[in-house]
Amino acid sequence: MRAAIEIDRATVIRGGREALQGISLSLDSGEHACILGPNGSGKSSLVKLISGELSPLYREPAAIRLFGQERWELFALRDRLGIVSDSLQQEQSRDESVLDTILSGFFGSVGLPLRVEPETSMVEVARETARLMGVEALLERRAFELSSGQLRRVLVARALVHRPEMLLLDEPYTSLDIGARLTFRGCVSSLAARGHTIILVTHELSEIGPEIDRVILIKGGKLLADGPKGEILESERISALFDASLQVSREGDIYRARPR
Repeated sequence: MRAAIEIDRATVIRGGREALQGISLSLDSGEHACILGPNGSGKSSLVKLISGELSPLYREPAAIRLFGQERWELFALRDRLGIVSDSLQQEQSRDESVLDTILSGFFGSVGLPLRVEPETSMVEVARETARLMGVEALLERRAFELSSGQLRRVLVARALVHRPEMLLLDEPYTSLDIGARLTFRGCVSSLAARGHTIILVTHELSEIGPEIDRVILIKGGKLLADGPKGEILESERISALFDASLQVSREGDIYRARPR
């Protein structure tokens, strides 16, 4: 099977410095993984590299391939890869209905484009993904009226209108309270069970759900470790990752790090 995401010695320059330094990484469809690292570690640069918002230093062969291709038309890529991020949430917190926010996923726009009348089939799919994410009752509400947890689920519904095989969730638990976190975690597990590949990007161990089986550690723009969750989430590795003396423990399916 060809990897869905193939990154080979990619270097990305941001603000005059190397945000990513010779990163090599391969992710397969059907493989649920977590990219874990502290703030400023290069996580957001890696997400933007995958989404096409950032380009690596040019070389041949290309440093990144998605689903076996070096070049993608963005609309075609959305059918394979859905991305939900905190920055996207800030863009979509608008005076538009939740239904229009979800429908905007068909057009790759911030809000529904002017003078566009969505097809009936699009509306049906938007309502279907809203039901899947438990936000169907919110469709007539305005996006800016929703809580952070509600809007996060709306944005996942927006990404799902293309039925992507892979979902990249960039810091999806940011600003969510305890109840919203539990609800969202349940949604993520359900999506994994339905066959969507989950790539979670986070700096918090407790956000790594039971469906995640692989963990990739990133720090200073470099990959520190990559392997099975139980092997990677151990005290010495996590202490080195966060430059702190930490004790990693497991409570059921959830890992936590506490000061020693």
